[in-house]
Amino acid sequence: MLERPVAAIIVSVLAFVTVYAITPGLIRALERRKMVVKDYNRVGGANVARPGGPSIIAGILVAEVALYAFYMSPAVLAIILTTVLAFFTGLADDRRVLGGWFKPLALAASAIPIIVLGYYAPHMVYESQLGFPLFGSVKIPLLYVALILFMIPITGNTINSIDVLNGVASGFMTIASFALTISLFIVHNYDIALASLPLGFVSLAFYKYHKFPSRIFPGDSGALTLGAMYGAIAIVGHVEIIAAVALLPAVINSFLFLSSVKRIIEHRQLKANPVEHTEDFKLKATAHREAPVTLVRLIVANRPMTEKEVGFTIFKLALFSAGLAILTAFMMGVRV
Repeated sequence: MLERPVAAIIVSVLAFVTVYAITPGLIRALERRKMVVKDYNRVGGANVARPGGPSIIAGILVAEVALYAFYMSPAVLAIILTTVLAFFTGLADDRRVLGGWFKPLALAASAIPIIVLGYYAPHMVYESQLGFPLFGSVKIPLLYVALILFMIPITGNTINSIDVLNGVASGFMTIASFALTISLFIVHNYDIALASLPLGFVSLAFYKYHKFPSRIFPGDSGALTLGAMYGAIAIVGHVEIIAAVALLPAVINSFLFLSSVKRIIEHRQLKANPVEHTEDFKLKATAHREAPVTLVRLIVANRPMTEKEVGFTIFKLALFSAGLAILTAFMMGVRV
């Protein structure tokens, strides 16, 4: 069995290098097959390759399978299986626009490996309790199973809903996932901290090609993969509250969107967009009554901003939430 520092270096390098190396080839393959979408926020509306999910899942699998080979951990296996199922859910939606309820239900099904492996390996995959800062843990055996089925759809769709601008989803996940890794080390859950490292390095490597001006979009297969893996790590790492704090800007975006449209709906089915363009191609809040309220719409409500400015504003919010998450981990004091 490898020492943890060595394993951490190996899985981090595998995750980063795999995505960094194969994404350019994926971009060329998608462009040859005309699998591109128009970037309406860019002057001229350039066509961008989509989806980037295959390179994201490749980096995750290479690293996580290596980690599983080192430690044979059922918790790591649960993360792998849930993440793969979420990827195929997103891939199905990339290839054909499916109903609004498809993704939440399919992502709930993706969480089943966590429940099954938790049944056969009690206390090794998840604990039926929630840990809170200062107040300790609350044991909720039956309710916790329901929480698992809800949490994966929530984290998956939350990241998917914030994937609206160049580089935002991958950059946001880079910040949130590294904050989660640091928090796992703080609460002394070192094994799951190792399993969370690939998520941060995969997101960072993909950001190289996703940042403005994007050469590739993650698509549903990429965004759902990142979000579902984040949720799975939070569950098996017993850091659900900490994970929610780190994800707060994206959670607020999802809440604003759902509360304004009042039903589960695909972004592609909206009657009006939350933002529109000025003459100099900056983003400004729309005055259309049927347009949903989103985080981006609130950010540009005061004044029009460029896409890069909006993206960096979201990253500042992500860094603030990451700091709160790490502070929450310190407040929890010991391993939950």
